[in-house]
Amino acid sequence: MKSSVTVSLVPEVRGGPFVLWDDLPGACKLAKEIGFDGIEIFAPSADAVDEKTLRTLLADHGLALAAMGTGAGWVKHRLSLTSPDASVRAAARYFIHAIIDRAGPLGAPAIVGSMQGRWGDGVDRGAALKLLGDEVTELAEHAEQHNVPLLYEPLNRYETNLTVTMAEGSSFLDSLSANLLLLADLFHMNIEEANIADALRMAGRWIGHIHFVDSNRRPAGFGHTDFAPIAAALRDVKFEGFLSAEALPYPDSDSAARQTMRAFRQLVAASK
Repeated sequence: MKSSVTVSLVPEVRGGPFVLWDDLPGACKLAKEIGFDGIEIFAPSADAVDEKTLRTLLADHGLALAAMGTGAGWVKHRLSLTSPDASVRAAARYFIHAIIDRAGPLGAPAIVGSMQGRWGDGVDRGAALKLLGDEVTELAEHAEQHNVPLLYEPLNRYETNLTVTMAEGSSFLDSLSANLLLLADLFHMNIEEANIADALRMAGRWIGHIHFVDSNRRPAGFGHTDFAPIAAALRDVKFEGFLSAEALPYPDSDSAARQTMRAFRQLVAASK
């Protein structure tokens, strides 16, 4: 398993669940100092991150790009892959294509989370899932040219009403036969799953990335999540991807990053 920390470059989500903020060179420096294997970037758009600059920063600090989020398409532009408006879906697809083309050459997947949207407002659940399935299939095929998957993230019921559990997410991907993997976010799972460890075991073959965070969206170890069963489940499914800290910068970014690394090392030790 590998460790990663999130870096947000999107002013509109300030105060949200991202450990490091604004300063990409500074984030890379701190990530290296603490011992992270990679960073996960939440960018306002693909153009906001210069590929050559990012490639140099990663190489200079011995880091990988773990993933790149697409949620700014929703936050900044209200783009959704399940909008009843075909022009909005097309704009959402274009936005995610660009993120895929920025992250893919660096060996990293893009994440579809909040841009999946919701059903309602003229689109029932079946129709919305059909739209979403068609869109993520096309996006996953686009990602395949870079030899990376597309990550699909089930969210909790307050953020989507499409798929909210690992079982629903696994069933959804199983119907698509595409270059898709699940992102398992421990915060969302704390809300929706009866047993997080059992859900991870059930969905194990689909899980490509994990958001490593506690029950209250603070860094792992600052809430009430019991990580010992989670460590055992990840061992059982032979998970070898990134555990990426998408957590609030509590009590501050530096402390949150260091606490995450302590928790990550404890989890890795417990999983052996």
